[in-house]
Order: sequence, then structure tokens, then C-alpha cells
Amino acid sequence: MDIEIDTNTSGPVFDGRARAAVDAFIDEAEEEIARHGVNIVRSELDHVQRNPTGYYESQIQTDRAAGDSVVTDGGVIYGPWLAGVGSRNAPETRFAGYPHWRLATQRLQAEAADIAERVLPQFIRRME
Repeated sequence: MDIEIDTNTSGPVFDGRARAAVDAFIDEAEEEIARHGVNIVRSELDHVQRNPTGYYESQIQTDRAAGDSVVTDGGVIYGPWLAGVGSRNAPETRFAGYPHWRLATQRLQAEAADIAERVLPQFIRRME
């Protein structure tokens, strides 16, 4: 007994459109999450800084490091001191640093899935 099956291998999954849409979604979701992260870091700084000059906040930005979107302070020399991880923080001085990066990380981790979910529909349409 011979069984013959014919299949149609066309559509987004087979012609590469689905894979391209998934890759584009990942890139866009990472960028959107990073942009939101910049806003969160700036917001957290607003809550903790006593005499802000505006310079440090202006350096908080997204950067595409090694293919991933990251939030950075652009390498501001006193950034580690503000974050409490510099060599001149407590016990060297009384200043222990601000928790802005830690708090921003926690908030962003809690909100990242929702942000990605909001970006997803435009990419699902590409797969239809």
C-alpha cells in the first residue's frame, strides 16, 4: 500500500517573512524597553537628587552595545559615585550613592513584558 501526501509550503513561515518579522519585533521591543528605561532612570533621579544640574540626566541614553539596546549614562566620570559603586563612596566618604539604577532596573523588569506586548501587534500583521 502506497500513501501519497501533497503539501503546500508557501506563506510567511516558509518564505522567511515570519522569521524577519520576529527578528524585527525583537529589535523594536528592545529599543522601546530601553527608551522607557531612560525615562525611568531620569524619573528616579528626580526623586533622589538634591541639587541636580541637568547634565547627568542629559547623558542618560540608549546605546546599542554588542547588538543589544542598553541604558547608559554615557560614561560620565562621576556616574559610579552617584550610583554608590565608585571608589570614593562610603566608607571613604559619607555619601553612599543614590539607588536610581537599582530602582530603575526593578521597575523596568516589571514593565518590560507589557511594553513588548504593546509592540507585538504590528509585527503579527506581517506574519499573516
